[in-house]
Amino acid sequence: MANGWRRDRPTKLLSPKSVILLFSASLLFLTFFFLASRTSTPNPNTKQALKSLNLHKTIEPFNCYASPQGHPVIANVVEGLKYPFLYSLSDFGTLPDKPHKNIARILKGKPFRRPDISVTIQEVLEKMRGEGNSGIVVDVGANVGMASFAAAAMGFRVLSFEPVFENLQRICDGVYLNRVGNLVTVFEAAASDKLGNITFHKLVGRLDNSAVSATGAKLAFKSNEEIALQVRSIPLDQVIPESESVLLLKIDVQGWEYHVLKGASKLLSRKKGEAPYIIYEEDERLLQASNSSANEIREFLHSVGYHDCTQHGTDAHCTKNK
Repeated sequence: MANGWRRDRPTKLLSPKSVILLFSASLLFLTFFFLASRTSTPNPNTKQALKSLNLHKTIEPFNCYASPQGHPVIANVVEGLKYPFLYSLSDFGTLPDKPHKNIARILKGKPFRRPDISVTIQEVLEKMRGEGNSGIVVDVGANVGMASFAAAAMGFRVLSFEPVFENLQRICDGVYLNRVGNLVTVFEAAASDKLGNITFHKLVGRLDNSAVSATGAKLAFKSNEEIALQVRSIPLDQVIPESESVLLLKIDVQGWEYHVLKGASKLLSRKKGEAPYIIYEEDERLLQASNSSANEIREFLHSVGYHDCTQHGTDAHCTKNK
């Protein structure tokens, strides 16, 4: 009982130590509140996000905030990029027996293996920005946003076109995780040369190989079940007015590239210095599955002034040299 008197002794609620602790806790709370208010998710109002963009109103943007969230959300930082971003998968593999390789990397504490297109987009945009060029980036066939977020991470405004709903959900994940709601505007549509609806084919478990052509969709994964659905199609010229500067146009649509380019004739006919840098997939097998060809694309590009095209793997990079 030697220390029993201490239990009966009244506690000093405002002792110097208590005051210091209370002040410190209050200061930490105010600091956290201030930082949270500065780094919170951008305004979810789509019209607010589009205020600085002068776009045609032919199609309303996809509303990420009204869309059901995809489950589960598996995301991680992409490795080795100068401007890193968080990347959310649409393809999980066969869980739990054979998970996607990037899920296996996460479990080992490694970042996502960087997609080649992310590196390419950042290298091209950094060079163009260094030359004093500015404008928006248009990502056609955005998939889960590996090109869109590579550009947004650098501070560029991006228009993303993607018709597959499951991929749109993953793009929305990326919008939240990367806090780029004020930079990335998403459209639930397939860019094409005609306004209306088009039959689109997606593969069960392989949403990165969906295509307008059923043959093109199954070309790499013949064993997967293919589902046909109707999606909206829209020419880029009916979204992007002449007054809006476009710096880069990236197209990866599994063989439908010719139709996307034709639907952007006005955009591509701009003079040198105002016409966008083009990156498009040029896979002859996929193009033939959609009844077009690499030669047909090159002839069309020549007709609107693109005479300088170089091959980078299965991608072609085109600019105007006069």
